[in-house]
Amino acid sequence: MMTTGHIGYALLLSLMAGCATGIGSAIAFFAKKTNAKFLSFALGLSAGVMIYISFMELLFNARTQLDMITGSATRGGLITAAAFFGGILIAGIIDKLIPDAENPHELHSVEELGGARSDSHIHGLKRMGVVTAIAIAIHNFPEGIATFISALDSAKVGIAVAVAVAIHNIPEGIAVSVPIYFSTGSRKKAFWYSFLSGVAEPVGAIFAYLLLMPFLTPILMECTFAVVAGIMVYISLDELLPAAHQYGYSHLAIYGLIAGMAVMATSLILLS
Repeated sequence: MMTTGHIGYALLLSLMAGCATGIGSAIAFFAKKTNAKFLSFALGLSAGVMIYISFMELLFNARTQLDMITGSATRGGLITAAAFFGGILIAGIIDKLIPDAENPHELHSVEELGGARSDSHIHGLKRMGVVTAIAIAIHNFPEGIATFISALDSAKVGIAVAVAVAIHNIPEGIAVSVPIYFSTGSRKKAFWYSFLSGVAEPVGAIFAYLLLMPFLTPILMECTFAVVAGIMVYISLDELLPAAHQYGYSHLAIYGLIAGMAVMATSLILLS
C-alpha cells in the first residue's frame, strides 16, 4: 500500500534530481575552469549506478514477482523482457524527437564563458541555448518517471537513482547556461533557462503519479519497474557514457562505471 508520505518522498526526489541543472549553471559561472576529470568519472559513476540498479534490483524483482503472479516462469520472463525492451524503445523514440543537429548532450566548457561575444553569433547562440534547454527537458521527462517509480519500489533505490540522475544533470545545466549567457550576457537568464530545463523531471514524476498510478494493477506495477529499467539502461549507454568519453578521459569514465556498480552492490547488501 502506497502512503501519501511515500508518494511525496518519491516526488521530492524527482524534484531534487531535476534541480541539479541549476547546480551545473552555477558551476559554469563560478568555476575558473572545467574539471573534465571529475565530470568524466562522475558521469561514469552515474551510469554504473543506473545499470546495476536496473539489472540487479528493478529487473530482477520485476521478474521474480511476475513469475509468482502469473504462476509461470516462462510467462513471467516473457512479460519482463517485453517490458524491459519496451522501456528501451520508449527512450529511443523520445531521443528521436530531437534532431541530431540539436543534440542536447553536445558538451560545453566553463572556459567558453571567457570569450568575447560577436554580434553575428549572438542570435545563433541564444537559439542553441533555448533549443538545448527544450531538448534536455524532453530527455528529463522519462528520467523523472524513472526516479519516481524507483523510489516507490524502494527508498534506497530511489535515492541512488536520484543521485545518479542529478550527477547526469550537472553537465546538462552547463550545456544550457553557457550559450545563453554567451549570447545575452545575463547570468540570470542563463541560470533560469538551465534550471527550468530540469523542471521536466518533477513534471514526469507528477505524470507518473496522476496518469499511471490509478491504473497500476500488481502486474502493471511490475511491468513499469521493468520499463524503467530499460529506460535507465538506454540513458546510461546512449547519454551518460558517451558524454563521459567526450571529456577526454575514457579510462576514468570506466573506473567511474565500475565504482558506481561496486558502491550500489555494497549499499544494497548492507541496507537489505
